[in-house]
Amino acid sequence: MRLSTQDDASALIRSASELYVDDPHAMDVLSDLDRRLREPLRLALAGMVKAGKSTLLNAMLGEQLAPTDAGECTRVVTWYRYSATPMVTMHPHDGPPRRMPIRRDDGHLVLDLGEVAAEDVAWIDVGWPSTGLRSLILIDTPGIASLSRDVSARSTDFLTPDTEPSSADAIVYLMRHMHASDLKFLESFRDTAAGASQTVNAVAVLSRADEIGSGRIDSMLSAGKVARRYEKDGDLSSLSLGVVPVAGLLAESARTLREDEFAAFCELADLDRASREKLMVSADRFTRPSDLTTLPVDVRRALLGRFGIFGVRLASALIRGGARDSTQLSEQLVQQSGLNELQQFIREQFRTRAGALKVRGVLDALEVLLRERPLPGTDDIRGGIERIYATAHTLRELSLLSRARAAGLPLGSSDARTAERIIGGDGTSATARLGLDEMSSPTQQRERLDELLVHWRTLSQSPLAERATVEAARVVIRSLDEIASELGSAVLTGAADVVPAGGPLQGAAEGAEEQGDESESPLSEEHLPDQRPVVAHRDDLQ
Repeated sequence: MRLSTQDDASALIRSASELYVDDPHAMDVLSDLDRRLREPLRLALAGMVKAGKSTLLNAMLGEQLAPTDAGECTRVVTWYRYSATPMVTMHPHDGPPRRMPIRRDDGHLVLDLGEVAAEDVAWIDVGWPSTGLRSLILIDTPGIASLSRDVSARSTDFLTPDTEPSSADAIVYLMRHMHASDLKFLESFRDTAAGASQTVNAVAVLSRADEIGSGRIDSMLSAGKVARRYEKDGDLSSLSLGVVPVAGLLAESARTLREDEFAAFCELADLDRASREKLMVSADRFTRPSDLTTLPVDVRRALLGRFGIFGVRLASALIRGGARDSTQLSEQLVQQSGLNELQQFIREQFRTRAGALKVRGVLDALEVLLRERPLPGTDDIRGGIERIYATAHTLRELSLLSRARAAGLPLGSSDARTAERIIGGDGTSATARLGLDEMSSPTQQRERLDELLVHWRTLSQSPLAERATVEAARVVIRSLDEIASELGSAVLTGAADVVPAGGPLQGAAEGAEEQGDESESPLSEEHLPDQRPVVAHRDDLQ
């Protein structure tokens, strides 16, 4: 994301502030938008009741900050942001914000509303000195489709408001199975949050993934197969950038593993195979009084509550496999939980696009304000918004990626798959966009880039290509040009046409239209678009 794009958005907010200086409500909105531009990416966790949102949030932070019981605070939207010192603030619907006491119970942060009812609280703001919150603001939302209509409405009103863009820049949506209600919510979030840019900015998480395999050691393999099947579903692929299986309870407990728990797992691992299998055949058998182990029943119940039967079986297996201390066991359990894959996905798909996602949300909200409270002079600001959308390449990439997922691109099947990869469908690193291994050499990257530039420039100049095809090709070419700038390559074919990162939109892609056809190879039939758009899936982009 070019810094100047955020500067342009900030300039529009300042211009709007000069126009609305006498409108207190508008000034509050503009102040919020200015802060949104400067703060980290807002990532919301959403899903049905008991999907494991708070548990996953704790796992991502490595601390037990979000309440996971059925208390009043789980019915309130709660923001977790970085703060040098811990602080918790309640924001009622009516009245000024109130500081809440900071108290921990057995390692858990306790959020106590006191005598205030949950329905009277707009949101809770938790500031915490966690390194995981330096680059992300995490937002925990109440369960959707709760038995309480008011509780469910708090999440839908926050994430998919009727009259304004969503306050979240991106979303992690947890589901245990794919239901029509999940698709309906994700569609509402896309239509509300994406606004004019029509961005796909959600990732689906197959939560409590260890339960899919009934807690067997290979449960995550089974969950992975289910996730890949969901990912290929045409309806879901247009709403989510991917599906990641995660055993949230295991991830949370692994990141907060205690020495006494490691010692208990070591004792279980030392049992002979027959005794171990009998003891762990089921959760019920594991917590019964038994002469198979000297571990007290209350210790086993505590292990089961923290790790689940899958985690208990896996931990003992990992210790038998060589985990020598609690640190090694913790790392290996986290790796098996799927949490690392989810965090990598968030880093590659959301955090690298944080600037673009924030600008998109801010511009959409600014458009709503201009439409609802028109004043003389607002036309210039609307024009500025349109210019940013037209010239900010990262926003054009996100828009094209959304079109690829929702309706397909006006390209042949092979080109559609390649285009989605180049614009960041598999990640935003140069190697991911080029379809190369991370260990590929600079020479290999330049050679692949050279081939792709020739191909897409040829396609963009074809007299047989339709306008939609040419426009898609131009976005792809601009993405390739920026990769060339990243690589610092001066030896590419046609290197003089390369547009430096942050340069003007009119570059090699547009200039290609003015070049003569005789300098390019003829367009073969395989380069022409099919009769219908092709939707490319993640598995096809390897």
